[in-house]
Amino acid sequence: MGNSDRINPTVDDVIDEARKYIHDPISLTLIERAANYASVHHAGQFRRSGEPYTVHLINVAYILATLRVGPQTIAAGFLHDCIEDCGISRDELANEFDEEIADLVEAVTKIGTLKYKGKDDPEYQAANHRKIFIAMARDVRVIIIKLVDRLHNMRTLQYQPEASQKRISAETLDVYAPIAHRLGISSIKNELEDLCFYYLNRDEYYHIAKLVETKKAERDAAVTRMISEISEMLGEHNIQFRIFGRSKHLYSIYKKMTTKHKRFDEILDLLAIRIVTRTELSCYETLGYIHAKYRPIPGRLKDYIAVPKPNMYQSLHTTIIGEDGKIFEVQIRTEEMDAIAERGVAAHWRYKEGVKYDARAEQKEIESKLSWFKNLTTYSEGENENTSASEYMEALQHDVFSASVYVMTPKGRVIDLPNGATPIDFAYRIHTDVGHTAVGAIVNDAMVPLNTELHTGDVVQIKTMKGTGPSEDWLKFVKTNQARNKIRNYLTKKETEQHESRVPEGEKMLADELRKRGFNPKDYMERKKIESICKDFRVNNHTELMYGIAVKSINVTSVCERLTNQKAHISEEAALSRVLGKEVQHRSTKSGLIIPGIESMKMSLAHCCLPVYGDPIKGYITKTEGVKVHRLDCPNIADAKTRLIDVQWDEGDSERYYDADLNVIARDRSFLLTDVVTVVSQCKATLESINAAVNHDTLLSTLKMVIRVHNIDHLNNVIANMRKVESVITVERTAH
Repeated sequence: MGNSDRINPTVDDVIDEARKYIHDPISLTLIERAANYASVHHAGQFRRSGEPYTVHLINVAYILATLRVGPQTIAAGFLHDCIEDCGISRDELANEFDEEIADLVEAVTKIGTLKYKGKDDPEYQAANHRKIFIAMARDVRVIIIKLVDRLHNMRTLQYQPEASQKRISAETLDVYAPIAHRLGISSIKNELEDLCFYYLNRDEYYHIAKLVETKKAERDAAVTRMISEISEMLGEHNIQFRIFGRSKHLYSIYKKMTTKHKRFDEILDLLAIRIVTRTELSCYETLGYIHAKYRPIPGRLKDYIAVPKPNMYQSLHTTIIGEDGKIFEVQIRTEEMDAIAERGVAAHWRYKEGVKYDARAEQKEIESKLSWFKNLTTYSEGENENTSASEYMEALQHDVFSASVYVMTPKGRVIDLPNGATPIDFAYRIHTDVGHTAVGAIVNDAMVPLNTELHTGDVVQIKTMKGTGPSEDWLKFVKTNQARNKIRNYLTKKETEQHESRVPEGEKMLADELRKRGFNPKDYMERKKIESICKDFRVNNHTELMYGIAVKSINVTSVCERLTNQKAHISEEAALSRVLGKEVQHRSTKSGLIIPGIESMKMSLAHCCLPVYGDPIKGYITKTEGVKVHRLDCPNIADAKTRLIDVQWDEGDSERYYDADLNVIARDRSFLLTDVVTVVSQCKATLESINAAVNHDTLLSTLKMVIRVHNIDHLNNVIANMRKVESVITVERTAH
């Protein structure tokens, strides 16, 4: 491996390659000026190989020219290390060339400033990823330059120490090869992967290379025979085409052998043929002739022309059995598809002479062609300093790069989503306002609930209504971080607005309490003074404190005492006791719950687990809603430590009714619902609601119901009798 078998190009070679598609003398002069500028400023700098540093810059520029990028991008290729290695400022570059080239060079430089520290340091790795993706969202040319820069560095990696070889190869395999794949530049992706494979696992590399070489003569002969047969057949049908064999790159063979646990001789597409035709219609016509002559293997036909991959890749794939029993994978595509398959983004947006380059327009076109790129842009534009690199990358990986469900808008636009995604995820992927105002969904011409799981091929339409907003319940079923964050932001903003509307009420209550104690409110109600005591009441600011007073989740007496220093400063535990008013004797609350030592406290049963009188319970102190009482086994308080408090059922309230959620699973049969409802009635419980669904694959019915009972004994009696109903398998209480 390495560069020993390659001849380094010269500046003249770069210009000659550029002249094949760039004819404007000013553009060609720009490239020459950049080459001369780099040569002057990098003079005296050498690589580890002993070659002048300019050899690397010329190679980068030459590869960029073969990708048919614009003159500014080639110039930036020559200049991409000027800021980092020559001490030249961005402004100097802008003055010498232009703002566009200076921006490209600066962006490439910024990507390289954070050093990769391997998978043992995931935050550094995530930060590096984030820099790259944000730069790519702003200008894809930056990443193309960086990929080419890394490709040439990998080609000359033999001059680095072994530790550096492994570190650089690991970073390339983890970061750069996947990006090349996402951008559809398979020629760069394949070469990067094979080079990394060589340096990271040399024994396996040679092992697979030897297996490939051993079978080479036999494979070449088989491929040659098949090419001859197919060529003759297509010639008879007057189809214009190119046909050739292609070899699988070594790393992809290794991955299939390790991830799919296949032996070398089991990998079907080792014998591979590609047919390139003039038109899309010819692709399908060719496929028909091939299937008529050779037996296709069932399940191996893939139509990426009708449904392109997220990186724009288009081709027909089929696997056939030749007349000698050998198995071939055949790819059929047009010339344009073949160019995009090899060079991806770089092929689609190759430089067009006489058309003024517009970075924004190009980025918008990329968004329309690469479905995942628009989502990448959305994430990167929404970046803020409070989001850690690992959080950003986790969200991006889950929502954008792990997409495996492809649904469509009524106009045919393909939207990629992760498994389990719902119409709400789809709505937020279309636009934030569509998500916020969603009130219904139509999937394949049928109205469905908003929590319906979407599947590939579904056509989804969202019904909206102005003036509505997202429900907190949506957080229970949305799958994308994008939707979850948008919903939370909306609810937080709405909650803040609600809090602000109650501030005057809380301020009045505090002022009245201060006057009652003989204090002048003006002396104690300055915002700074109030915010200085917020942490004692476990709130963040003046607004939250006033809201807490207004809704009586914070004891106004305790606030007065803290503000006026009527009592000595106390510990956090004591402060919490004072917030809750523990100095007084308890009495029954409206909720049928009591906290030992508390006279008045806002309490309510948690909706997630719906405790019933007699359940073991625990209180959870919220910031603004007083104490929420949960069942002791509720998963939502399993990890809570500091905010839990002892609560008890009020013995004088045992005849109150309580709601309970039940989940019933039964073998489906006639009158099942009637029998279950009858049991509820016979046990003198009240049925509040019931929903039934049948899985037609398993023939199991799931009944979700809410019943009202007096206490835990009453509930247990209902459950015991329900379990006796014919075909019922399980009856369980639920916690959300």
